[in-house]
Amino acid sequence: MPQLIRAIVVDPAAPGRLAIKPVELRDADRDEIAVRVTAISLNRGETRRALQVAEPGWRPGWDFAGVVETTAADGSGPPAGARVVGILPSGAWAERVNCRSHALAALPDAVIDAEAATLPVAGLTAWHALRQGGMLLGRKVLVDGASGGVGHLACQLAHAAGALVWGHVRRPEHGKAVAEWCGGRVVVGPDLSAAKSHGPYWLILDSVGGSALAAALGMLQPNGTCVTFGVTEGSTATLESREFFGTGGARLYGLTLFHELMSVERGGIGLGILAELIAAKKLRPQIAVEAPWTEIGGIARRLIERDFTGKAVLHIG
Repeated sequence: MPQLIRAIVVDPAAPGRLAIKPVELRDADRDEIAVRVTAISLNRGETRRALQVAEPGWRPGWDFAGVVETTAADGSGPPAGARVVGILPSGAWAERVNCRSHALAALPDAVIDAEAATLPVAGLTAWHALRQGGMLLGRKVLVDGASGGVGHLACQLAHAAGALVWGHVRRPEHGKAVAEWCGGRVVVGPDLSAAKSHGPYWLILDSVGGSALAAALGMLQPNGTCVTFGVTEGSTATLESREFFGTGGARLYGLTLFHELMSVERGGIGLGILAELIAAKKLRPQIAVEAPWTEIGGIARRLIERDFTGKAVLHIG
């Protein structure tokens, strides 16, 4: 029988359009694991939808960390009592969730819940974007939006893979942190063209769109790849076609995370690797804000208004 739990739902009458309310949690399917959630993190996609377009009653949330309460009936996945990180298509911002076992990974003891909660969308997006470059050892990689939720993890992962990484930021105050993640290679400028002198690049990660995407397509080396997965500047890019195809073998790849998780690799695999990298101190999530989940309305608004860089993590108690 369904159980009653608390979850964050869209409520136009609530401060910040989000409220904690009782909802029904259905019984778990055979391959689902019941998890008591301890921490969640916010991403722009789900947050923007919740604050701007979602219908009342919609339940946002992709990222969560917690403890397994009930194992999957088919025997798959981590056992009861295991600390885990996981990803859901929606509804993760709740005190309990049911999650497919393939979308979960057990956590090493050295990884705290707040760190783990940053990994599902931001970490897996960085992971799958970098996969498009294949072997990165000695290759030049450019990460736009390097101080953001995906960008800061992508810089560290590429650097750990042996790439020569350049991180681009628009605000000088973000340069010091990005330089640390990129082995000292940071480019500061109002647009991505500031990074051209360091290219051409084997792989460019673009989360900005607009003029940044157009510039990126002119900075690839032969057979290089640009991976685009965001439109924080704009959804329309005007490019110099000859500069792009004249490079020879250059490729533009559009990445949507849930497509990757269905067609390329299940989420639990990447999450397990990312968690082990944190435990080995080769990956360090940047958590800008930590707060109880009762502050969801205010934190969500601050995220959309770009009041901070890095990740926001909320603790459920």
